[in-house]
Amino acid sequence: MKKKLLILLAVIMVLSVFSGCAKAPAATQAESTTVQEGQDPVKFENVFVNIGTGGTAGTYFPLGGAFAEIWNNSIEGVNATAQSTGASVANINLLYDGKVEVVIVQNDIAWYAYNGKNMFEGQAFEKLRGLATMYSEPLQIVTTDESIKSVADLKGKRIAVGAIGSGVEANARQIIAAAGLDFDKDIDAKFLSFSEASSGLKDKQVDAAFLTAGIPTAAIQDLSAQNDVFVVPVDGDVAAKLTEEYDFFTEFTVPANTYKGQTEDVQTLTVKSMLCVSADLDEALVYELTKQIYANHDRVVAAHNVGKYITQETGNDGMSVPLHPGSEKFFKEIGVLQ
Repeated sequence: MKKKLLILLAVIMVLSVFSGCAKAPAATQAESTTVQEGQDPVKFENVFVNIGTGGTAGTYFPLGGAFAEIWNNSIEGVNATAQSTGASVANINLLYDGKVEVVIVQNDIAWYAYNGKNMFEGQAFEKLRGLATMYSEPLQIVTTDESIKSVADLKGKRIAVGAIGSGVEANARQIIAAAGLDFDKDIDAKFLSFSEASSGLKDKQVDAAFLTAGIPTAAIQDLSAQNDVFVVPVDGDVAAKLTEEYDFFTEFTVPANTYKGQTEDVQTLTVKSMLCVSADLDEALVYELTKQIYANHDRVVAAHNVGKYITQETGNDGMSVPLHPGSEKFFKEIGVLQ
């Protein structure tokens, strides 16, 4: 009898060990469990997270650097790095090719990619998933030439339209077309990054520049240190055509004195920035990436002024693609999603 009792106890102990192992989420599991309050943080082993951002003078790059620092310091086993890229469209391609794990993009560009529209015509990225939305990115047309007062005044001018393949280029094409101008014939397009556009305006090599970025944008602030800057409005019929054709554009006001020389409010349109990942990225990892951004909000704000708008309460506003299950778990836990 005593021998049978000992065997029974041994069986129970073995089953308990296997049961405990099954509950531990691992970085390599396809489906991971949500980390519940009070549990130890999930630990990963040599997980590399490359973040596609944008030009060094824009908003994406400093934010990406902050996210990398947060994830390195807060998630054991994660090695995150931020790299400068051509921004939204280029980032989508990098994510599709598996060269990065997280990207910062405009919500309109994400929608085009997921649905195979516009610059992604016939090449739908069906595994594209949202991690969180962040802040408004107004469409800014800046110049040091005060005679340029409308989009129509850009005709015949040398215009910086963003890096090739960037979301800025896509928006520039849309705005130019809405004003009744031909992108290839009516303007002298210069495919320049934010910093290159700023230098071009300083050196009078370009007459105006398109930027789609949170305000204040570092490249424009740098320009306004030595020059008065004028922001060209995107309003009236041009704005009406854009909002009718594209659901992502909403009205936005650039407050007076955002930049030196810009003494009045300027009406324009805006899209929203967001973080995207692939559906293949581990669920437990995405949960932690999402959670730690908001748990370390002070570091995000320190990286750039727009960080104050990156809140968990607004993390799904303007979400234009399906949410990743890892982020969905987080937003459901805090009550943002039902």
